[in-house]
Amino acid sequence: MDAELAAALIMFERGDPDDIASERLRLRRLHADSGVRVPDGVEIIDLDPQHPSAPPVRVRMYRPRRREGLTTCLLWLHGGAFAYGFAELDDDLCVRLAADADALVVSPEYRLSPEHHFPAGFDDCYATLEWLAREAHRFGGDASALAVGGSSAGGALAAGVCLKARDEHGPAIRQQILACPVIDDRLQTASMQTYTDSAVFDRREAELMWQRYLGPQHGSPPRYAAPGREADLSGLPPAYVLTAAEDPLRDEGVDYAVRLLLAGNTLELHHVAETFHSFDSIVPTAGVSQRVYADYVAALRRCHPEAQ
Repeated sequence: MDAELAAALIMFERGDPDDIASERLRLRRLHADSGVRVPDGVEIIDLDPQHPSAPPVRVRMYRPRRREGLTTCLLWLHGGAFAYGFAELDDDLCVRLAADADALVVSPEYRLSPEHHFPAGFDDCYATLEWLAREAHRFGGDASALAVGGSSAGGALAAGVCLKARDEHGPAIRQQILACPVIDDRLQTASMQTYTDSAVFDRREAELMWQRYLGPQHGSPPRYAAPGREADLSGLPPAYVLTAAEDPLRDEGVDYAVRLLLAGNTLELHHVAETFHSFDSIVPTAGVSQRVYADYVAALRRCHPEAQ
């Protein structure tokens, strides 16, 4: 494993996947202790459904303070196995993207499982996409330069949002960013069979994740819940897909990326050796993580019409 990542794992605090309440509290505590630094050129705005230009759920917005013209928009969907997390979870990443990619970033507080099975959280994400496309100009965003991204379970939500937008002629998405994405509920890949006791995320946690997310629909998920089951992947936005070598989700992410390519879509697949699930968010200071972050920035900059 990468030396910087291996050293960081010594200090990694793994939660108890069987205790949802404690895991949610653990993430809140870690976020509170992180002391995220907001660059001078970025402001954070919290909006709830009572705001005059009401988003469908509470959202956290990261906005560049000064810019001539309209800026790229990114709908960012946090991870957390569909059961944990909150709009602020990826503050560190989102403030940096707002500053370095000059992007208006929006993170929604979508509903979580097992209290809310699919499609509740997914519907929140898609409704936020529609709201962002409609209201972006109020906040300096350019709805013609719209990207959707997410990490882990957020990657599943992002991929599903892109599929639905294509099918329903919804907002035009110019870029999707899928970071170590959850893609397929069937859990039949070689990597899922291999990484049954991984340091960060393993097969048992994947099984719990899907059971909680799908509830009574487990085993026969509705459309968009598990993007890997989608037969037709044509006509989708350009994709940046990140996979990690020692991740049970590795093979389903690679398979989805290859299928995107074979369906005629523009694709960048970045498979990173000697890494684990969500390494770039767990150890953002590692050299390998910084290289991945630079890729995110480049992908967002390319999706603006001015870059074409």
